Amino acid sequence: MKIAFIGLGNMGGGMAANQAKAGRAVAAFDLSSAALEKAKAAGCAPAASVAEAVAGADAVITMLPAGPHVRSVYGEQVLAHAPKSALLIDCSTIDVESARAVAAQAKGAGFRFADAPVSGGTAAAEAGTLAFMVGCDEPDFAEVEAVIKPMSRVVFRAGDHGAGQAAKICNNMLLGISMIGTCEAIALAEKLGLDPARFFDIAAQSSGQCWSLTSYCPWPGPVPAAPSNRDYAGGFATAMMLKDLKLAQEAAAKSGAAAPMGAQAEGLYALFDRLGGGSKDFSAILQMLRGNAPT
Repeated sequence: MKIAFIGLGNMGGGMAANQAKAGRAVAAFDLSSAALEKAKAAGCAPAASVAEAVAGADAVITMLPAGPHVRSVYGEQVLAHAPKSALLIDCSTIDVESARAVAAQAKGAGFRFADAPVSGGTAAAEAGTLAFMVGCDEPDFAEVEAVIKPMSRVVFRAGDHGAGQAAKICNNMLLGISMIGTCEAIALAEKLGLDPARFFDIAAQSSGQCWSLTSYCPWPGPVPAAPSNRDYAGGFATAMMLKDLKLAQEAAAKSGAAAPMGAQAEGLYALFDRLGGGSKDFSAILQMLRGNAPT
């Protein structure tokens, strides 16, 4: 199987590498020469352009920064040069409207298309253990699942086109809110003289238990694999969480949904970002709540 992989950033690089590790021929493209060199070292064949990467591809996978990039890459390059038989899968996290617009354009040009954003962060991208939320025509799902298998731990069909993006932004809004609640509780426990590690032991077995606490603890120590043990390096950057929270608020405004906690979470992460925490893992917001500036 020949895979064209477009977009080799923090997430895409690891994802493309896992496609190559599975024995697939991966033609990779990115605007960054350093990213292309890294992909080459991982077994991918660097391409000089999107057109070169998608030529003869059985599947095209994209991992791009935002909706305008996805619209441009598909509308101006992929649809013009990929074989009509190629399955198109966009793994970017973008707005639902853009996902549906690109899907309509792709289907109108005779292609099968899926929006398939991911959850799990850079560690899961490198390990091939991402969770995928797919929006596609139901008959296409089995093939979509087969194409993304080397990169995944679990794959869900959320619904038709755009449903994958809807699931992703709702999930990440919930994650952003729950992480702030976890951090507030830890900061309060510390102020009250309770050892945060001991609080972890108690809350992990009580009604406050949640993924943000027991799988991704923002306090160093209790969960060795959490970014809190690496000075919040790696993981899921605050700037990316802020992007997803903005998408959720835009979707809420357009749909008429009430999302006041999501709005509060967006405001707090925006403040943390402006204070210099944008490159830190999103759980580092604990330090702001403790009164410490990002370093």
